[in-house]
Amino acid sequence: MIRRRNYRIVLKTLSVEDGGGYLATVPDLPGCMSDGATEAEVLTNIEDAIAQWIDHALSEGRKIPEPDRHYRYGT
Repeated sequence: MIRRRNYRIVLKTLSVEDGGGYLATVPDLPGCMSDGATEAEVLTNIEDAIAQWIDHALSEGRKIPEPDRHYRYGT
């Protein structure tokens, strides 16, 4: 069993033109993303997406990356 890992989650507010709500991505897990109408919903959804990403990677025999503790924010 894999212990819970604390991956950095990046939240972005979506414009009305893009459907509104929020988009969450996980930079350490390529392609791992989810959306939701509220911040609470998107955070619940991204936790599910992280679990599914890890399960799929394990089923394919891929290594699960450790969370990057040395990231920097840019503009």
